[in-house]
Amino acid sequence: MTGSRERLEALTSWHHDWSGLRVAVFGLGVTGFSVADTLAELGAEVLVVASRADAERAMLLEVIGAELLEEPDLSAPPARLVEFDPELVVVSPGFHWDHPLLLWADHRGLPVWGDIELAWRLRDKVGEPADWICVTGTNGKTTTVQLTATMLLAGGSRVAPCGNIGVPVLDAIRDPQGFDVLVVELSSYQLHWINRNRGGVLSPYSAACLNIADDHLDWHGSMEAYIAAKAKVYDNAQVACVYNRADQNTLRMVEEAEVVEGARAIGFGLDIPGPSDFGIVDGILCDRAFLEDRRNSAIELTTLDELAEAGLAAPHVVANILAASALARSYGVEPQVIRDVLTAFRLDAHRIELVRVEAGVSWVDDSKATNPHAADASLRAYPSVVWVVGGLLKGVDIDQLVSAHATRLRGAVLIGVDRAALLAAFERHAPGLPVLEVEADETEGVMPLAVRLAGGLAREGDTVLLAPAAASMDQFADYAERGRLFQAAVNEFFGGEADDDEPASRPPGA
Repeated sequence: MTGSRERLEALTSWHHDWSGLRVAVFGLGVTGFSVADTLAELGAEVLVVASRADAERAMLLEVIGAELLEEPDLSAPPARLVEFDPELVVVSPGFHWDHPLLLWADHRGLPVWGDIELAWRLRDKVGEPADWICVTGTNGKTTTVQLTATMLLAGGSRVAPCGNIGVPVLDAIRDPQGFDVLVVELSSYQLHWINRNRGGVLSPYSAACLNIADDHLDWHGSMEAYIAAKAKVYDNAQVACVYNRADQNTLRMVEEAEVVEGARAIGFGLDIPGPSDFGIVDGILCDRAFLEDRRNSAIELTTLDELAEAGLAAPHVVANILAASALARSYGVEPQVIRDVLTAFRLDAHRIELVRVEAGVSWVDDSKATNPHAADASLRAYPSVVWVVGGLLKGVDIDQLVSAHATRLRGAVLIGVDRAALLAAFERHAPGLPVLEVEADETEGVMPLAVRLAGGLAREGDTVLLAPAAASMDQFADYAERGRLFQAAVNEFFGGEADDDEPASRPPGA
């Protein structure tokens, strides 16, 4: 095993000899397949172990020369895995850190990598490695990654947004056109597995942790472990560590991070910025970090009025814009370029997306609000709400969220399997509030009933807000399906699609 470990430590380039290396890949989702495909291209012997396998990916594995071991019960290592005797395990983000197969690997002393470590080692495939700008946080990651990448592209860089955003980093580093910079969205699952092995330690150009709130505690086991995973995003940062001034957890992460000498801490927030910060002065978004006289002056990036015209005025969206601007400025993007990008940028579907307005009631799809922190930001954007809430709570306490927003609620419609905790919270903090339950079991029946119930509660001036504060997999394939079905149910409830001249999006309060 010593010889294998020494070989692995030395494998830090695409152009090194990976041939014949026996690698077990755990999982066959988008990430798992990208790992198997990459390793097969390198000439490694690949065994993919999965409890279930998509038929198309299974067929492609055969084409690329990788072996698939599909075993519904992975409570113990299958005989074929033991026989394969891997020298390395590469694990997909969905595998819990104490999964029986990972405990088996640990017992055998096998090195375990995630896809991010593998991509970092192989980043020189098409020439000079791209810089990495890494982004994490409980909420806002995807929007911030998209904004940063768009700013960098407009500034003249060859850039790819990748990682947890949907495009595996391994696909980006293998793209033959090559890139100057990758903007990498990192989940806490992916961060858990980085910087554990010699030869594979990341050193991002710049990094950001946007915020920290209870999430994925069922995976990490504790808030402390979750924070520790997120904090790894700053390890060895070269230029800028971007943190949220309103979130003390992110400040402590930066203060405790081991970074490259000369890397700077750059704060962002919705208040007045100090030197080396991004913030807001009299409705103007300002950069006081990347200019010579940052103690006495600031650079204007855009205004809140201009963001409102683009549907980007919700406070949590403005915070994401400030973080993205800080990352882009750290890479040399000019202020006017950032302003031009923000004029044209639009949020993705299912992020505070206005579906339609009927009889003075706005119907808003924020299905992407999959945890209490995201739902809190969404609820704060509207003064009077009929709240469609519920799903898989992932071990998170919902009590504080209900208490904080009880006074702004007209009523609530509960969906999902974890309704009991929600009911108890409403009974404690809003005992007189109309709270209705959707007991439909079939996916297709959930949203039509939820919309009918919400429509019965809403009054002129209200917002019916789908901000579930929970994951979707109890009743839907993902948050996007949940949002699509909500939108379809709203349009069906009012007798068809919204009028063509109705706005597709609108800033809260507009």
